[in-house]
Amino acid sequence: MMRRASAPVWDCVESVVSGMGYQFVGAQYGRGSSGALLRVYIDAEPGIDVEDCAKVSQQLSAVLDVEDPIREAYVLEVSSPGLDRPLFRECDFVAHSGALVRVRLHRSVDGQRNVKGRLRASPDSRVLIEAEDQLWELDYADIDEARLVPEYS
Repeated sequence: MMRRASAPVWDCVESVVSGMGYQFVGAQYGRGSSGALLRVYIDAEPGIDVEDCAKVSQQLSAVLDVEDPIREAYVLEVSSPGLDRPLFRECDFVAHSGALVRVRLHRSVDGQRNVKGRLRASPDSRVLIEAEDQLWELDYADIDEARLVPEYS
């Protein structure tokens, strides 16, 4: 299962990605099908292509080898956030207010661990999700993973 990367990894990766002129969306660390995996999401105004991911991957690999915030062997994956963009920070939730989201919680809240609904303004460090005539008020700390749900018209 992938989780938000630790603070030392996050800070190191964010510094490199931002320093290269890309938007750092977030980083996850966990177990993939072939072992430990560090997944880094980047973005840019014109969009991201394979060459952007390769450039960032090469630079990140070099810096992570020197800084060594991850002690075990792992695979580095750099990609765009995609249409089902993950939401990591409070500013991500605020920026996407009104969007359809799917949220997985660390623990059950009112018997639910998964909530899908419309993201509403996030006052006082809480996330509001309107789902099926119910308003969910969640703490950021309770959220394991949150992603946009693509909508097609």
